[in-house]
Amino acid sequence: MSGIRRQSALAAVGLLVLACSGAPNYEGRTPAPPDHPRWPPPQPTAAWEPPQTPYPDVTFEDAGVNPFRDPIRDPYSTFAMDVDTASYGVARRFIEDGNLPPRDAVRLEEFVNAFDYGYRAPLEEAFAVHVDGGPTPFAGRETLWLRIGIQAHVIADAERRPASLTFVIDTSGSMQMEDRLDLVKEALRVLVAGLGADDSVAIVEFGTEARVVLNPTSAAEPEVILDAIAALHADGSTNAQAGLELGYDVALRGHRRGAIDRVVLASDGVANVGLTDADRILRRIDREVEAGIDLVAIGVGMGNFNDALLEQLANRGNGFYAYINDRRDAERLFGERLTSTLQTVARDAKVQVEFRPQAVSRYRLLGYENRAIADEDFRDPHVDAGEVGAGHSVTALYEIEPLDLRGSDGFLGTVRLRWTDPDARDGLFLPAGEHELAADVEMFAFYPDWLEADPGFQLAATVGGFAEILRDSPYARGYTLDDVAVEADHLARAFDGRSDVAEFSQLASRAARIGLR
Repeated sequence: MSGIRRQSALAAVGLLVLACSGAPNYEGRTPAPPDHPRWPPPQPTAAWEPPQTPYPDVTFEDAGVNPFRDPIRDPYSTFAMDVDTASYGVARRFIEDGNLPPRDAVRLEEFVNAFDYGYRAPLEEAFAVHVDGGPTPFAGRETLWLRIGIQAHVIADAERRPASLTFVIDTSGSMQMEDRLDLVKEALRVLVAGLGADDSVAIVEFGTEARVVLNPTSAAEPEVILDAIAALHADGSTNAQAGLELGYDVALRGHRRGAIDRVVLASDGVANVGLTDADRILRRIDREVEAGIDLVAIGVGMGNFNDALLEQLANRGNGFYAYINDRRDAERLFGERLTSTLQTVARDAKVQVEFRPQAVSRYRLLGYENRAIADEDFRDPHVDAGEVGAGHSVTALYEIEPLDLRGSDGFLGTVRLRWTDPDARDGLFLPAGEHELAADVEMFAFYPDWLEADPGFQLAATVGGFAEILRDSPYARGYTLDDVAVEADHLARAFDGRSDVAEFSQLASRAARIGLR
C-alpha cells in the first residue's frame, strides 16, 4: 500500500475513532477474552414475540444466528457464496398477508442479496470485490458494520451461450391452491418472450406420476411452447422424485455441445409420493449434476409449502432458489434475472475473511449460517460450495469491533475469494484451473457517519437490520421495526425510481404496524 493511501487510512481512522467514541482503548492489549463482561452475546429482547405461522403445513429450518468470534482464537470466517433470494420473497408474502414471518423462515443473506447495489463489474476477472462499512443505527456505539460486495462478470445477451432449459413443473393438486400453477404458467410465458432462436425449452410435469409435455423445442417456435404451457393442469399427488429424474433424462437427451443446461423446478415443495427429502432425491441424480446440468428451484404458494426442501434441492443441485409471489416477481425473475444469469462464471465459489487480532477485537458474520465451510477447506477444490452466474452479485455483512487504532496503519484484514473455472473444459472465458482473488479491509474504506455513508451501504445495512429483528436475533437490540421503517422511507426517496426499494419501504412500514398489534 502506498504512503498516500496509508495517510488516508490514518485520517479515516481518526474520524472513526471519534464516531465510535465510548469504545475502550485496547492499544497494546489483547482483545477481551470470552469471560469478559462485554463478550457474552446479548439476550433476546422481549419487545415482541414472532407469531406462530398462520399457514398449515409449512416447513422451514432454523439456521441459527452466528455469534461473535475472537480473532485471536479464530481469525478466519469462511462460507460458500450464495445467490438465493427466496427467504425475502417468503417473508414478503407473510407480511403482505398481515403476519410477521416465523423466525425460521428468515435467512438474512437472502434478504440482503435480493437487492442490486450497483457494484462495479470486473473487466477480466470473474469477480470484482467492493469493501466499505461504517457505524449503523442497528449496532452499538462500539461496533461497525462491514460490507463485502462481490460482483460477477457480466455477459451481454448477444454473447451468452445458447441455453437448453428443461422445466419440471409441479402439477399436483396442491398447485390448484391460490392459483399457483397459473402463476407458474404466466412466469413461463414471460421467459419464452425473452429467449432467442438458439435457445430451447422442454417441459416435464409431475403429479402422482411424471410425463413429458414438450420435448426440446427451439424458442424460434414460441407458439408451440406456449400451447404446451397452456395445456398444463393440476391434479394428483406430488412425486418430485419422478419429475426430477424424468426432467434430467430429458435434459441429457436435449444436450447440445457448448450450450447451457438447466433444469428449472417450479413447485410448492411438498413431496409426498416417492422419495421426499432432498438428499435421497438428489442422490439419484448426482451424476447429472456432475455433468454440469444445474438445478434452479422456484417456490410458489404459502400454506402447504416446503421451503427447506426447495432450498436444499437448489444447494445440492448447484443452482439457486427463488420465490415468486405474483406477476411482478415472475417478471423480475423470469424476464430479467434468470436469462441474464444463466451462464455460470464460477463453481464451488468460497469466501474467506481473515481478521487481524491486532486490529479487531471481535467480529460476527450476519447470515450464511447454513453456508458455513470449515476454514481448512477453503482451498480444497473438492469441497462443494456456491455456483455463481454471470451478472450475479453477492453481499456479506459483518459486525466488527475495531481496536483503538491510533498510531497504526488501519489494516483490519483480508478478503479472499476462491473458485473453479466452469469453462476449463471448453477453454472459454478463463484459464483452466482454480482461481483466487484477494482484497484488503482497511479503515479508510469506512464511512465516519451513517448519514454520510453510500446509499448502497445504507440499504444493505437497513435490510440486514430488518432481517435481524424478524429472525429474533439476540443482537437486534436498541432499535425497532419502526426505526427500520423510518430508514427505509429515507432510502425510498434516495433511490427514487427503484421499485424494489419502494416496495421494501412499504414492507418495513407494514411490518412495524403488525409488530405493534
